Amino acid sequence: MSMILHHYPASPFAEKIRAILGFKNLNWQGVTIPSVMPKPDLMPLTGGYRKTPVLQIGADVYCDTALICDVLEHLAPTPSLYNQAPKGLVRSLAQWADTLLFPVAMAYNFQPAGAAHVMASFTPETVQVFAADRQAMRGGGARMHFADATAMYKSHLRRISSMLEGQSFLLGDQPCLADFSVYHSLWFTKVQVPMLAGILEATPLVSAWADRMAAWGHGQSTAISAEQALQAAKGATPLAVESEFFQDEHGIALGSQVTVAAESFGTEPTAGELVAATRTRYTLRRHDERVGTVHVHFPRLGFVMKKAEA
Repeated sequence: MSMILHHYPASPFAEKIRAILGFKNLNWQGVTIPSVMPKPDLMPLTGGYRKTPVLQIGADVYCDTALICDVLEHLAPTPSLYNQAPKGLVRSLAQWADTLLFPVAMAYNFQPAGAAHVMASFTPETVQVFAADRQAMRGGGARMHFADATAMYKSHLRRISSMLEGQSFLLGDQPCLADFSVYHSLWFTKVQVPMLAGILEATPLVSAWADRMAAWGHGQSTAISAEQALQAAKGATPLAVESEFFQDEHGIALGSQVTVAAESFGTEPTAGELVAATRTRYTLRRHDERVGTVHVHFPRLGFVMKKAEA
């Protein structure tokens, strides 16, 4: 069954997944979604989750790139996202990149010159919508000032450079999940705001590494419409769930109505029936007229589950 990636070209986290698809030389279909809400053709699949990207395989919908990476590794284990480094180290470095490096890099990238470049084709109204959308995703919190972000970004880049001394990739001579998680923030600097890419000149090992990462490409992709993706879900049946591996941390039984939401940034909840809660993920069953019955999957790490209010 085809893999469908719901994404848009300038999305850094989507680039992380596109790069992994290239590394694994996979065939996939792509649906271009809006960068801001509303996302009327994505909500039938996710039930509320709005962040980019989302991976759809038939009637199974996978949210958050940490989980999407696990799915891709399971489907195509060679070449692996795990080299000789301990898996816990690889995952922890990837999480550092996604949660600490990324917001610093984006605060640097969206300083006035970068924002003006990214939004050069936007109308004034679109600029206002984009700014309001991202502020809502931050829960109303202010973005880090770019001067502070610049200093922090330089510190992160020096640490990344130190990891690359004497080896081609962050944790050895082969790329791993951590490389792709670090890469997408720097990709935005190099590709989306090139006038700000001079910050990389002080760390030539990092700049050369980013070029090696880009060389994997994006695999073989075919663009499809949102309606085609929705019909693919409607014509499929969700995969059987691993209910025998139920790990109850909440006192909420399988079959209960629950909500799952990111713990920070983009916290819109998805409601549905809890059909699986393994040690690594939650799965909700939900129904929508446009897609029929789907299973929506979330990683445990970074997400919170609550019993739905009656």
